[in-house]
Order: sequence, then structure tokens, then C-alpha cells
Amino acid sequence: MSTTEGKYIIHATIRCDGTVARKDVVGAIFGQTEGLLGDQLQLRKLQRTGRIGHVDVTLNQNKGKVQGEISLSSSIDQVSTAVIGAALETIDRIGPCKAVIKVKGIENIRSAKRDNVIDRAKTLLLNMVNSGQDDSKNILDEVRAVLTLDTEKDISGMTAGPSVTDSDAIIIVEGRNDVRNLLKFGIKNAIATMGSGIQDELVNLAKSKTTVIAFVDGDRGGRLLLMELSGKLGKSLTHVALAPQSREVEHLEGKVITKCLSQKEAANKIVARLQAELAKEDDAAVGRGTESLEAPDEVKEWAGMLDGLKRNQAIIVNADGSGSEPIGAAKLEEELSESEGAIGLVFSGKVNDRIFDLASGAGIENVMGTSVGKVTRKSGVQAYSASNL
Repeated sequence: MSTTEGKYIIHATIRCDGTVARKDVVGAIFGQTEGLLGDQLQLRKLQRTGRIGHVDVTLNQNKGKVQGEISLSSSIDQVSTAVIGAALETIDRIGPCKAVIKVKGIENIRSAKRDNVIDRAKTLLLNMVNSGQDDSKNILDEVRAVLTLDTEKDISGMTAGPSVTDSDAIIIVEGRNDVRNLLKFGIKNAIATMGSGIQDELVNLAKSKTTVIAFVDGDRGGRLLLMELSGKLGKSLTHVALAPQSREVEHLEGKVITKCLSQKEAANKIVARLQAELAKEDDAAVGRGTESLEAPDEVKEWAGMLDGLKRNQAIIVNADGSGSEPIGAAKLEEELSESEGAIGLVFSGKVNDRIFDLASGAGIENVMGTSVGKVTRKSGVQAYSASNL
């Protein structure tokens, strides 16, 4: 039986600390699971009766180690298939070599076939429309536009899809045409800011949702809108989806929209990254600052955190003004990447390019060091010297 004949396919990866052959892997799968699952799920018996298919193994050998993939088709029910998948992960040795098997997923072949049918039907339909006369295409567009308009709703002056109120997730876009374009492809939970600032009604709506996605244009204007949304919504903004470079959401095709939304990122990570990019663009436009500015009062309060710090240790300052435990230079990058809501950094040493870059990457705007060089501002980060307070 080939791996395309069952109802499900178990997809797994394999790593071995040593050189093994495909037959060794297959032998281990049948041998080490025997007796583990009981008589009903003996793999050899299931394969003889055609309920388990051929075990496909692909291996790549490099520097005395082996990595590869395993595919196993199944015609039994999904519960039993899942149990067999879990049993594969109990295999920890193949021959004399240590091995790790991890199941990536169990594919429903019938579902995949249905998806292929749907995709092919869409392609055939588009071919029919594109090969027709312009008049027929205009008629189709007009009818689709009427259907789209009929499903729009107004929320405090903001154009929204019909599911925005009831859905646990919403997609925030910039304008009315963005909402209409998403509606055209069946996405009914989008709402537009309408380009006139972020209304309090949108902030309150976002707080009531489990998932809030900002879907913005792939240009500087889209990034600036995202910064505004992030500032107003705070932790209510959970994810961000970006249109391709220089493209606008209102002009995206259905497949591109689906891809962008599927590749959404956690909001705090992408906002920090884009803040750093915008700051670098500003640096390139106006140069690095060398002015000596008086530190804000809240930054002056951080000076006490330097007491007791060893050289090159740092403290991350949280939004509530509290500080982290002292962090060594080697672990600073890792700790900053995992921090959420950090507003400042206190560093026992001279603020150099590395400190500027680490702070910028974490979305931190202010740094206090024991001393600061000639450059006091870089990548959107302002540095202050404790000795100058």
C-alpha cells in the first residue's frame, strides 16, 4: 500500500547520533512498538490486513549523524492513528545509536483532497471569468460590490464587517476599502480606523476580544499606523500582519491576504523590530544626536539602581518602575528579547553601540549608564550618564 491510500498520514522527523540505514529505522518502528500497544494495534498485524501502509523513510547523513523524515499511512480511526503516532515517539534507540522521533502532525488525506478540489475550482472559475467578455466581468464585479456593501456595518463611524461584534477575534485595517476587499474574500471580522486617529470605541472593542490583529499596508504609512495602534491598544493588540512591501491591503488578492494573515507575528516582537527600523531611518535622515539633554524625572529615579551593580551588569526597568535582577553582559540580549513592556535599561558601564542596538531591538527608548560617549542618541534610543544628573 502506498502512503496515499489511507485516511491519514503520520508525518514525523527522526534524528540519530550515528549512522543508520532505512531498514534499521523500519525495523525499530515495528520491533520497539510491538507489545506496547496491545494486540489490536500491533503494526505488523495491521500492515498484513492493509490497515497500516508502507513505512516511508528518507534519511540524510552528515558528519556521522542522521536526520530524516518518516511517513506512515493509516486507514484506522483517528484515535488509534494518534496512539500509533505517540508510540513512535517512544523509540529512543536505533541499533546502537541514540534516536529522537517527533511527530510533526497527522494529515487528514480526505481533508487535503477537499482543499485541492476547492483550490482547483477557484482556479477554473477565475479562468472562466478572465476568458469572458469585459461586459460579463463588469456585471460580476457590480453584483459582488452590491453583496459586499450589503454586509457592511457602521460602528461609531468606523466601517466594519458583519462579524466584528460577535467574533472573538478582529482584524484592524486602515480604511473602508480595506474592509471591503477582505469581505470580498469572505473575511467578515475586519474594522477600519478610518484614518482619523484611534477612537475610544475601537480601544474598548479591542479589550473585549481574545485576538486582535493589526493588518497594515507594507509601506512607511502602514508602520506608522501600527505604532499608533500599539500605543493606544497596548496589550490588547496581540498580533500583526504586514502586507507585502509597498502594497496596500485594499489591493491584495485573496491568496496574498490568506498568506499574510497566516504569517502574522506576535505584536510585541514586531512592534519592537519596526520601531528600531523607523529609528534607523530617522538616524539616517537627521544624523546621530550629540546634544546633552536633561534626563526626565522618571529616568533620574533609576540612578539608585546602579548602586551595587558590578561592572557591565544591567537592570531592565519595567513599566511600573520596578527593576529586574542584575543581568550579566552575556545574558543581556536573551533577557531583553524575552522581556515584555520594558521601558528602560540601567547599565553599569559606558553606553556603547551594542547597548544602543540591544535597547532599540527591545523597544526601549531610554538608557542610563555610568557614562556615555560622544553619541548620546542612536536608533531611537536616548542615553543618559549618571555622572551628569
